[in-house]
Amino acid sequence: MFSWRSVAMAGLLAVLAAGVLAQGRAAYPGIGRPATPQEVAAWDIDVRPDFKGLPAGAGSVARGQEVWEAKCASCHGVFGESNEVFNPIVGGTTAEDSKTGRVATLTRSDYPGRTTLMKVATLSTLWDYINRAMPWTQPKSLSVEEVYAVTAYLLNLGGVVPDGFALSDKNIREVQQRLPNRNGLTTAHALWPGKELGGTSAPDVKALACMKHCVADPGVTSILPAFARNAHGNLAEQNRAVGPQRGADTTQPESASIRPRAGTGP
Repeated sequence: MFSWRSVAMAGLLAVLAAGVLAQGRAAYPGIGRPATPQEVAAWDIDVRPDFKGLPAGAGSVARGQEVWEAKCASCHGVFGESNEVFNPIVGGTTAEDSKTGRVATLTRSDYPGRTTLMKVATLSTLWDYINRAMPWTQPKSLSVEEVYAVTAYLLNLGGVVPDGFALSDKNIREVQQRLPNRNGLTTAHALWPGKELGGTSAPDVKALACMKHCVADPGVTSILPAFARNAHGNLAEQNRAVGPQRGADTTQPESASIRPRAGTGP
């Protein structure tokens, strides 16, 4: 036997469920369901330049060194000098830069590269990127304390904070005022209107497509000087047979080697 009361209750629940489903489909037909507040909070982790969104916490330089050596140094070097793959994070800044807020080395054409601390103008950018993207193999796996600590360690390597310093949500605004390139941001260029996006300069891209009598696309090639050809074996035999790159046949003169090898076309 079954209870009519149970049947009525089941019917009521079905009607309510159908109503909720209908509301969701009316707003976004056929696309999932509304995210719960907890799901939104899990993704709403951005930290803005005014430090809105920064979680409470702290981390010391000493703790940052421990985390760095365990989870970061394999890619970025023990002292932020990086390795064969990644660019250096630390270097090229001075104590004078921390006073002026502009990195003088950025104006030197003879300096070999640009490090992260030379370019970054907002400390929130550094904190936010480490928090959401590092370590490369386990993004979002660092605790809030570890993110503060790693950020403090990098700042210490760059001479921005002393050895015994602990970075926190309480003092991060003060540390922002010591960042070497904090005054380096500018809109005084033609990439967009400029003047804080108010618009006084024209963009440097006109987006005018050529429709007739167009100049042919230039061919990009490279050459080897005669003394270097075949110095390390035939390059044509050292490249994969797939993809856009073709090794030149360095056993032949330059004029003959630029012809594609048989069977290696796209």
